[in-house]
Amino acid sequence: MKLKEIIEFLNEKIPKSLALDNDEVGFKKDYDLDQEIKYIKLYMDLLPHHDVHCEDTLIITHHPPLFAPKTPTYTIHSNWDIIDGGANDALAEILGLEVIDYFDDSTRIGRVCRSNRTFIDLKKTIMEKFTNVRIVNTLNDEDIVKEVGVISGFGLKNPNYIRLAKNKNLNILISGDLTHECAILAENLKITLIDLNHHESEVPGLYVLGDVLSELDIDIEIIDERPIEVLK
Repeated sequence: MKLKEIIEFLNEKIPKSLALDNDEVGFKKDYDLDQEIKYIKLYMDLLPHHDVHCEDTLIITHHPPLFAPKTPTYTIHSNWDIIDGGANDALAEILGLEVIDYFDDSTRIGRVCRSNRTFIDLKKTIMEKFTNVRIVNTLNDEDIVKEVGVISGFGLKNPNYIRLAKNKNLNILISGDLTHECAILAENLKITLIDLNHHESEVPGLYVLGDVLSELDIDIEIIDERPIEVLK
């Protein structure tokens, strides 16, 4: 299949037009769109040691690379976070939560989900699926969690998202990238934050993206590699 046919498929399924302003989606430089592609490698983050020129290969990343790769490399970023069925919905699904609305109505980033479970039940599900979880302002185990906000990736470093969770009367906000500032703000606002870390919160979406790509009938490899070593 020609590279341009794959890009047409991707832009139909996950339009670049959905991406946030100034987000680096698509190609970082020009490639030969008429070249034949037999393999797709899917990365969360492309690092320099991955950039070995591969014949007949397209690399797809979720995060924009910090360099211009030799191998054709296409980025699907905030458009994958925003689109229905994308990264945020994948995170909600793996947590067993029912999506009922968008979290940030202005951008459609994040989801509001129905829970109606005890905190200990929700916490058990999270601990089974994720490691290195951090919780701010924990609830009592038997408290009923009615509605939860989920944002794949970066949500817990944005104070405006903490305030938005409070304004939407959410019990909990689940995301990654927790900062000290946002932890203190959550304590003050009495919002429970659950930090899955950035990479882990986006991994479910990486595999769902792989499912979308499988429609192309091309050999697909998902490389789930953390860019940062987590100390145990």
